[in-house]
Amino acid sequence: MSERKTTTTPTQKKIIEAMDKVAEKLIEFKKKNNSDLVVMKDGKIVRIKASSL
Repeated sequence: MSERKTTTTPTQKKIIEAMDKVAEKLIEFKKKNNSDLVVMKDGKIVRIKASSL
């Protein structure tokens, strides 16, 4: 079986960096408003309290 080497294009790098920034801003927003962050973990929906972020 042949292995594929994956390379990240400059555009993909920018998208990944932007998504990281969005995640950081979302966490800041949730902390500020003291609301739960809803995520999926192991196929289940989980709520994380803002105080534990």
